Amino acid sequence: MDDLEHFKLFAEHLADVSGEVINRYFRTPISIDLKADSSPVTIADKKAEELMWKEIKAEFPGHGILGEEFGEHNPDAEYKWILDPIDGTKSFICGTVTFGTLIALLKNGEPVLGVINQPILDEFLIGDNFTCELNGVKTNVRNCEKLSDAVLLTTDHINIKKYRDLNKFNLLLDKVKLYRNWGDCYGYYLVATGYADIMIDPIMNIWDIMALIPVIKGAGGIITDYKGNNPVKGNSIVATVPKIHDEVIKILN
Repeated sequence: MDDLEHFKLFAEHLADVSGEVINRYFRTPISIDLKADSSPVTIADKKAEELMWKEIKAEFPGHGILGEEFGEHNPDAEYKWILDPIDGTKSFICGTVTFGTLIALLKNGEPVLGVINQPILDEFLIGDNFTCELNGVKTNVRNCEKLSDAVLLTTDHINIKKYRDLNKFNLLLDKVKLYRNWGDCYGYYLVATGYADIMIDPIMNIWDIMALIPVIKGAGGIITDYKGNNPVKGNSIVATVPKIHDEVIKILN
């Protein structure tokens, strides 16, 4: 077994064990704390990430780890796992399923593996920049050739106004077929599995971004930051099917 296959199997194991934790707390009465940036965090976020840290340290003691809840370990390692135990904690708290666990593996700072796991629906999506599979079946973005046929998603319309040019975003809204706020990582899942065509987030952290890159690329999509640049170095994401990406970026900017 080569290293990448080993890493893929281990990433699935991380999704399984973290998913068991998250399932136990979903739609149960749990306390909600606010972090320094006023974003919510629950015991499910913390317990799921804590368990993934433990598993990584046991299997790959030389690897680095960066998680949303517990910071960084071994930052100069060749391989680094980037973890967001619940991407979409607000959705999780509200009892919806538009959240997921994000797991990425970086080699020398470049994402080589990405996972979007939806534990409630038992949907495991994994990409390696070249292929993407949902529960073992290859998946691809759909063939949308023009904006007038496109489904556009974003996590929070308020963030567009807060961080970007809302008027330009509204120009894009006028050109697409359908607009919905099926956001967080599930929006990218929908693009990668052929149910949506554009997913936009105007502001993101490293643990929000890295897993998405190998997934969208592996499914045949294009993923950049809001300006159309390398998403690895960005703080935002625009993920689309290939034929409309340039036009989307042009309108937004």
